[in-house]
Order: sequence, then structure tokens, then C-alpha cells
Amino acid sequence: MSVLPSVVFGAAFVLAVVYLKLRYASFGAQSPADYADSGPYFNIRERLNGPIICEGMIYGPLGRVTSRFTAHFDASWDGNVGTMKEVFHYDSGNVQNSEWKLTLGNDGSIKAEAPAVIGAGTGQQKGAAVLLKYRIKLSDEAGGHVLDTTDWMYLMANGAIMNRSQFRKFGINVAELVATMRPADQGAAAHAGE
Repeated sequence: MSVLPSVVFGAAFVLAVVYLKLRYASFGAQSPADYADSGPYFNIRERLNGPIICEGMIYGPLGRVTSRFTAHFDASWDGNVGTMKEVFHYDSGNVQNSEWKLTLGNDGSIKAEAPAVIGAGTGQQKGAAVLLKYRIKLSDEAGGHVLDTTDWMYLMANGAIMNRSQFRKFGINVAELVATMRPADQGAAAHAGE
């Protein structure tokens, strides 16, 4: 019987260490306040506006690239309400269309809605970063799973946006997306020099 207290203590210790790592030393531990004083300032109405080119990869749960994509977005704003239409072209040949509605609060808060999003996502714009959190239902071709998403966008000094998202099911990281976004005219200028 003397082994039982040691096992219970050991299990409680391991759970505490895992909780502390997730809370204070991981991707999910970031807070918009961490970026409040960083620059350049990410004005979402300015940066997510007009035609945008996006390129990225999706990593599976084992850290290997499972998919690559290019995408074209077209975003427009009417005051604090923005609409962003997206067309993704995956390396598998699949094409996915989506449309987001973003509503900004005067305090930098964001409400995000899309057909695949369950309910509405919430977010915050601070300094050089934007955070969105939402639950997304994957297409039937992708398994139809519902995933909890943490989506960070970081504005770079040259105006490009770096995007990193993690997708979790039952608290377990099952996929990660890394992408760049930039105005379409900036992308054309970059390719002209090649």
C-alpha cells in the first residue's frame, strides 16, 4: 500500500508540469498583451484589404508536412466590418473556397464568422499581432472533424504577414499551419525580380 501515495504524487507532479508548460512556455501561452508595445502596428483594416497572396504548409501531428497550398484572398471593409473571400489551391489538386466576416470593436476586439466556423470566433488586435480563436469543422474530404483553433498573425517590417495556427482536438495538437500573406501587388513585384 505504501506505493500508492508515491504513484498519486508522481501523477499529480507530472500533470502540474504539463499544465505549467502549456500555460507558460508554449504556443498557447502567448497573449495579445505580449505584443502591445511591439511594432509595426498591425492595422487589420489596412493590412487585410484588397487582393492578397498567401502561401503555406500544413503539418500533421508528427511534425511532417501533410499539405502545401497557395491562396488568393480579396478583402474589403465597410467601416468596422470586413469581408474576406478566400480561394485555396492545395498540392493535392483540391480547391477550397471560404468567406470570412470580421467585425472590429473599438478596443481592438475581433469577431470572426465563416461557414466552417462553429458559432463565432473571437480575437484581439494588439501591436504587431492579431489573435483569433475559433472552432472549425473540417470538410467531409478532410474527415469532418471539429477542431479548436488558435490563429496568430504577425506583421513584419516589410508589410508581409506571418501566420501560424494550431489545431487541437480533445486538447491534443493534431495540425499546424504556417503561411505568409502579402498584398498581391507586392507579390508581383517580388516575382518580377526573379
